[in-house]
Amino acid sequence: MTTRTASRTPFGRLALGARRPYLTAAVFLVTLACGIAQLAHPPLYDAVVRDAARIDDGEWYRLVTGMFFQDGWAFGLVSNLLWLAVFGTLAERVFGRARWLVLYFGCGLFGQFMSYVWLNPVGAGNSMCVVGLIGALAAVVVVASRRYGVVLPVQFRVMAFAVPVLAVVDTVVHDNHGLPCLLGMALGFLLLPRPVTTSQSG
Repeated sequence: MTTRTASRTPFGRLALGARRPYLTAAVFLVTLACGIAQLAHPPLYDAVVRDAARIDDGEWYRLVTGMFFQDGWAFGLVSNLLWLAVFGTLAERVFGRARWLVLYFGCGLFGQFMSYVWLNPVGAGNSMCVVGLIGALAAVVVVASRRYGVVLPVQFRVMAFAVPVLAVVDTVVHDNHGLPCLLGMALGFLLLPRPVTTSQSG
C-alpha cells in the first residue's frame, strides 16, 4: 500500500463513511432543542437529570435523558454542541452512521451508568458521548499509517497517544469522562472501517 500524506486535510483521506453528517446534525438538533427547553423551563431539568437516588427508585430513563440535557446549562449547552459538531462530523465521516450510533450512545450510556454507580451520581450532559467519539478517532489516528496508508501530522499522532493517558488520569481524579473515552478507543479499534482498495476507489 502506498503511503499517502494528509497534511492539508488530515482526515480527508480517512473519510470512509458517510459523506454528509446528517446523523450528527440530527443529534445536534435534538440536543439543542432539549437544551433550549431546559433553559426556557428550568424545572424540566429536575425531571430528567441523572440522579442516583431517583434511579434507585426505578427512574432508569434518567440514564438516557441525561445524555440530552446539560448540567452546565447555557455554557454547557454551547460548548458541548461545539464539540459534537466538530468530532461528531469527523467520526461520522470516518466510521459511518451505524458505527457512529454505537460509539456515541454506547459510550454515553456507559458513562452515565458508571457515573451513577461510582463517579458522579448527579449530573447531565452529552460530553461523555462526545469523548467516546474522540477516543474512537484516536484509535484511527494510531493505525492510520499502517492500516490506511495515510501519514497524519505528528501533532495528531501525539494527541492520539495522549488520549488514553489523559483518560486514565481523568478517572483517577474522579472525573466521569475518562472511562467513556477509553471505551470509545476500544470500540474504535473493534469498529475500524475497512481500507479502501484500488478497485473499490476506482
